[in-house]
This record gives sequence, C-alpha cells and structure tokens, in this order.
Amino acid sequence: MKNLTILAVAALMLVSCGSSSTLVTLDQRYPLMYQEQPVSIVIMPPINQTNHAEAKDYFYTSLYTPLCEKGYYVYSPYLTMELFQQESAYDAELFLESDLSKFREVLGADAAMFTIIKDWRRSNVGGKISVDICYILRSTKTGQTLYSREGNISVDTSINVGGGGIYGLLANAVATAVNTAATDKIVAGRRCNAYVLSDMPTGKYSLLYGKDQKNAAGKAIVTATLKQ
Repeated sequence: MKNLTILAVAALMLVSCGSSSTLVTLDQRYPLMYQEQPVSIVIMPPINQTNHAEAKDYFYTSLYTPLCEKGYYVYSPYLTMELFQQESAYDAELFLESDLSKFREVLGADAAMFTIIKDWRRSNVGGKISVDICYILRSTKTGQTLYSREGNISVDTSINVGGGGIYGLLANAVATAVNTAATDKIVAGRRCNAYVLSDMPTGKYSLLYGKDQKNAAGKAIVTATLKQ
C-alpha cells in the first residue's frame, strides 16, 4: 500500500512538472517586444501568395483597427499608400528581409507589420470561408523580428433553416450558399486578425500595457473554425 502511495505521488509530480513546463508566457515567446517596446507601427502591403488577386487590397486596411485596439499608434494605410508607391514599397516582398530604417527615418515608425496571405478561398456549397495568414512584426531599428504568428482560420457560414428530409437538406444547402456568397470577402481576414493577434503583447496606449508579460502565449500556428 505504501509503495502504491509513493508511485501515485510520483505520478502526480510528473504530471505537474510536465504541465508547468509546457506553459510559455508572452515575455518568453516575444522577449524583444518587451525589450524594444515599439509604440508606432506601419502596416506594409500584404504579400499575396494566392491566386485571388484582390486579396491583397481587401486585406490591407483590415489590420488598422486590431493593431490600434492592442494599444499601438498605427499609420493609416490610406495615407501611407502613396509613400509606398513612391518608394516602390508596395511590393513588400522586397522589404521582408531588408533594411527598414527608411520607414523609421521618414515616418518615425518603430516597427513594420508584414503579412503573408498563403490561402484565401470561399466554398459556397460547403459554407466556409478560409484564410491562412502569417503575421511578422519587424523592428525598423534593429531589423529583428519582434512578433511572428500564423493563423489558419475558417469562418463557418452554414445556415440551418430547419425542416427534415430531402427538402430540408436542399433548403439548408441553398441558404448556406446564398449566405456564403453574400458574406463580405474580408470577413474571414478580420476574424483571423482578431484571433491571431489576441496574444500580441499590448502597446503603450493600452490599459494592459506592462501587465501582460506573464499571460500565457498561444501556439505559433493557430488553427480554428469560427462561426460567422
């Protein structure tokens, strides 16, 4: 009996140790965010790797609000668009791994947010809008990556209008197709922004600034299906 008790205690200790070791805090996952403490962010035009040509323009302005809500001063995409075109920076691929000091000199930005659109599709029949987007925040001072996370997010647009049998199934299919087709193409992108950036350390203008270091960090790649 005594041996069984010892084994039980040992097992509990192992479980406890295993659980604590898997917990990663925000300051552990994103130490440079807390070291550099960026205040202002410029949003770079998205890098579009899909066949959906309009995805880049649709998604570009969707990042402004969530970054502001995280407590950062964010340069308006509408105002910076002309600058990007003049400086041949609309193709953000050229700057993803290059010197970003000019954005610090011209705008005064502390960091630049890059996004890579890997997938952007809509299934009217299946009732789903899916996006796969990678977020990379780089320092304009050191060039280092301060924050990086990828989101594979699907928005469920299916509708159940009720009823059984073949007619009910057909009614649900039609309603789902119509709802999915009518859903704004940027909805999934916005949902992805909110979901993925939820664990981004807060900026100077947030009430939580300086209080979130020990919050649990999410996975580096997050996958989720969200209801519309």
